[in-house]
Amino acid sequence: MDSEIQSIEKNKTWELTNLPKGRKAIGVKWVYKTKRNVKGEVQRYKARLVAKGYKQKEGVDYGEVFAPVARLKTIRLLISLAAQKSWKIYQLDVKSVFLNGFLKEEIYVEQPPGYEKKGKEDKVCRLKKALYGLKQAPRAWNIRIDDYFQKTDLRNAPMFEDFKRRMVKEFEMTDIGLMAHFLGIEVVQSEKVETGLELRKNERGDADPTYFKSLVGSLRYLMCTRPDILYGVGLVSRYMETPNQSHLNAAKRIRRYIKGTINDGILYTKCEDYRLIGYS
Repeated sequence: MDSEIQSIEKNKTWELTNLPKGRKAIGVKWVYKTKRNVKGEVQRYKARLVAKGYKQKEGVDYGEVFAPVARLKTIRLLISLAAQKSWKIYQLDVKSVFLNGFLKEEIYVEQPPGYEKKGKEDKVCRLKKALYGLKQAPRAWNIRIDDYFQKTDLRNAPMFEDFKRRMVKEFEMTDIGLMAHFLGIEVVQSEKVETGLELRKNERGDADPTYFKSLVGSLRYLMCTRPDILYGVGLVSRYMETPNQSHLNAAKRIRRYIKGTINDGILYTKCEDYRLIGYS
């Protein structure tokens, strides 16, 4: 929690002020998370200050909130292109990413619990930059990083290390190195390996709809790197609302198949005749 407050103050996220008449301050709360590494081991414990964005009012506290998000199909395309060009893929992790986005709206939040300024408990925080939980936070970050990329020359390969150093300085990033674990997908960059996916065991054995949806949902995500199960998973996905035992058995059969082929995945290779084909 101390580390989070230090990041907020270093980033000049807010300033203490009196709450204007007719305005309401949005509440905040602490959210705790355990971050793990590729092997599933505890890497660090993180506390994050989150705004209660569900209390925001459209037209008052926010306007446009849309922010583009990369699709997994796009990520697979980039990995394929990197393999073809014999490029290495590196990964950077932004510390408190949303705190870097500038706000256009006038937003006030309560002081963080446990960190109220002595003698100024009646004051509120006027946000200069975004806070996690705000509806416009993703958009504010996207505008900031997009603007930075457009101003930065990325065409020269030898400038890559310098680019990473500048990114770490500008946004307080961590250079993770070669990408090995991304959105639950395990990535191995080598000349003679396959890529796989991280799987987690589910010990629940009942056949209720919640369990079935959880199982099928996991299988659907697994299709990102396992196109061989696409048809089977698509079939069981038709019965998400009212599954019976036969539907559950079919889903478990796919899971048994995965257990026997757990090291399978998508292998990206380099070839002479490389073409990009789009279809719908």
